[in-house]
Amino acid sequence: MSSTDIDPSEITKWDPVLTERVMGLLKPFLKGWHRAEVRGLDTFPAGGALVVANHSGGLFPMDVPVFASGFYEEFGFDRPVYTLSHDMLMVGPTGAFFKKAGFIPANHKNADEALRSGGVVVVFPGGDYDVYRPSLSANKIDFDGRTGYVKAALNAGVPIVPTVGIGGQESQLFLTRGTDVAKALGPIARLFRAKIVPVSFGFPFGLSVVLPVNVPLPAKITMKALPPIHITEEFGEDPDIDEVDAHVRRVMQRALDELAKERRIPVLG
Repeated sequence: MSSTDIDPSEITKWDPVLTERVMGLLKPFLKGWHRAEVRGLDTFPAGGALVVANHSGGLFPMDVPVFASGFYEEFGFDRPVYTLSHDMLMVGPTGAFFKKAGFIPANHKNADEALRSGGVVVVFPGGDYDVYRPSLSANKIDFDGRTGYVKAALNAGVPIVPTVGIGGQESQLFLTRGTDVAKALGPIARLFRAKIVPVSFGFPFGLSVVLPVNVPLPAKITMKALPPIHITEEFGEDPDIDEVDAHVRRVMQRALDELAKERRIPVLG
């Protein structure tokens, strides 16, 4: 089944021509500022696949552009990369642009359609909790107990491709997620669907509590796609979701530890 066999939906808004242009514009920045590289694509499976990754970089995460740039360079623009994203990214004047570039609202319906269409779907189970993790926990895989990605892969009958990234959490000094502050704000935080109020330190403004926005440091970012996990083949027809999740995180943590051993100097890599 191709995306043209599905009723008009979010995934049909992907524009390969626009995406190629965007990747062309971003590539010099990714290679120059972040010296980005993507490894492990030689084992990437054909057809639909769910890329499960850790999320890094605070307000300016580079995981998606780094991975997408490497993926499209390897496989071309005939195979779309979709990214499950927060609804807030889809509104306002930039909403149409992000949808054309492959960002789709994060829900089970969109994930299932994209995966069944043969698309590659990127998901960050840890979300905001992960992307604002303190610098002292920069190289720790923590999805905050979220396991819905396993069900998404099972429902669509596609493999999980665990993918790890390192370096993004060196673009700022992340001090705390601010979960206690968010709880104290009560209804104000809930109005913005915020469970965290992150505190970081960077250039040029120094201390930042969400705002002001500091400029990301030129941290070297490396991402690595790991061999696919075919859930039913490895865990049976009725797998234990928690067991699969634990295995995915264990594989990712091992790979992230290996990447961390390669780094000699923060930011420089």
